[in-house]
Amino acid sequence: MKKVRRLPAEWEEQDGVLLAWPHAHSDWAPWLELVEPLFCELVREISREGVALVIGPDPERIRRELGGAGIDPSRLRIQELPTNDSWSRDFGPITVEEGGKPLLLDFGFNGWGLKFKADHDNRINRRLWTSGVFGSVRMETRGLILEGGSIESDGRGTILTTSDCLLNANRNPHLTKRELELLLGEEFGADRFLWLEHGALAGDDTDSHVDTLARLCPDDTIIHVGCDDPKDEHFAELGLMARELERFRTREGRPYRLLALPWPGARYDDQGERLPATYANFLVINNAVLVPTYRDRNDGAALELISCAFPGRRIVGIDSLPLILQHGSLHCVTMQLLKGVLFP
Repeated sequence: MKKVRRLPAEWEEQDGVLLAWPHAHSDWAPWLELVEPLFCELVREISREGVALVIGPDPERIRRELGGAGIDPSRLRIQELPTNDSWSRDFGPITVEEGGKPLLLDFGFNGWGLKFKADHDNRINRRLWTSGVFGSVRMETRGLILEGGSIESDGRGTILTTSDCLLNANRNPHLTKRELELLLGEEFGADRFLWLEHGALAGDDTDSHVDTLARLCPDDTIIHVGCDDPKDEHFAELGLMARELERFRTREGRPYRLLALPWPGARYDDQGERLPATYANFLVINNAVLVPTYRDRNDGAALELISCAFPGRRIVGIDSLPLILQHGSLHCVTMQLLKGVLFP
């Protein structure tokens, strides 16, 4: 008899988070001095539960830095592996529950539609599993191209996603929308799909990952980015997305509780390209929510609004300006690991 699978919600109990340390042989080279302290802060916060940390070059120096930051080494599972980049959300394993036990699913990662090299990152999950980082937890590898940032789960069979990403010809062109739903339904135990046809951020390389736009939260709540500036290039598109969200219904047929995040001021790189600053790219851990901030006047309002969706959890702002220099943010560099994966 086939076991029933379930894709847990991010706010369910977890053992820790997967991170991959940035290094000088990646696109992080010009900003390494800015981004390494941020990663150290992330490891410190997340190590309250646990961290699976992939380190490429210069492992001894990084170990010394982590030790100097007072991080408990017993909460770390460190593995030295070659990496292309640090976006663990998209190459990391997706943990499902099957028969009451965690199961790791290793999907294909092709650098967001063949935009960037991913030869090392696409092999990280299997190498971590072979090295014993995940203990005796089973891992299954799939041929499907799927990034963790492209889907949201409520833990009860509903998947929120975007058509621009999942139906893009640079991912799985051989699958129709219906075929993809059937396949994801089998992998994740999902029977409801909420497809966003609108929503995009300038500077985003992911083809509209949903974790930059709208997030499923407890009690049938959706937090989403909003733009209240008619002069901003995002105003019309995000307005259309908001109206889509208003039409979505819960499993019981009711409207979702919608919380619109404030809009951070525009940030640009040295070439004048707009960077994808978004408060929606937060990470939920067992007793806290880590929220990206951008030294913006709306940072405080974003923290306050997210606290409304996660009562009882600490809300921790993490300065993520260094991350958006590489066109991602806080959720993008992290992948949660379900209870029983790191510390069985």
